Amino acid sequence: MLTVYIDFKSPGAYLAMKPTLALAARLGLEVVWRPYRTVERNVPKLGKEETVGESHRRVRAASQRALMIKYAGLQGIDLKYPARLGETDLALGVLAQIEGDPLPFIRAAFAAYWVAHADLNDPDTVRSLMAHGGGIDERALASASAALEQATAEADEIGIVGSPGYVIADQIFVGREHLPWIEEIARETHTTDG
Repeated sequence: MLTVYIDFKSPGAYLAMKPTLALAARLGLEVVWRPYRTVERNVPKLGKEETVGESHRRVRAASQRALMIKYAGLQGIDLKYPARLGETDLALGVLAQIEGDPLPFIRAAFAAYWVAHADLNDPDTVRSLMAHGGGIDERALASASAALEQATAEADEIGIVGSPGYVIADQIFVGREHLPWIEEIARETHTTDG
């Protein structure tokens, strides 16, 4: 089993979907999707009298964004950052409560955020995403905040610090760049169990 922690506003989590699903399909892994609230920031604007630290943060943020756009292009994804990075807590709280297959909801939520630049904290937007399935009903909106807080506490307790976060064989990895190592562990675990 592979547990994957995601935030819909995390570009890394968005770009991790395709390779994570491909890995799971190759190895027949069950994937458990869990919410994890991240802090995403806009690229700071150039100041008239920037300090060295401010300049470093601006250049680093712009470089990270350019790298994400490049990696998206390699997957055939036209990644366009929203003008204002929004919050996703309501959608994440709903994800925490899905008992059925969460993939239709997850795919719809990522597309809503990254393609349509929708507000995933808006009840009407999240309600429309819930129509994609996963066995969720209207009550999930009312309990979303508490569900996300509980999921966050559980993630923090085991040591998740970013999205995408992966847990396999009691080992934690942050970032899709670790997928080859995760695959190696999954193969070893499968060989040992089989």
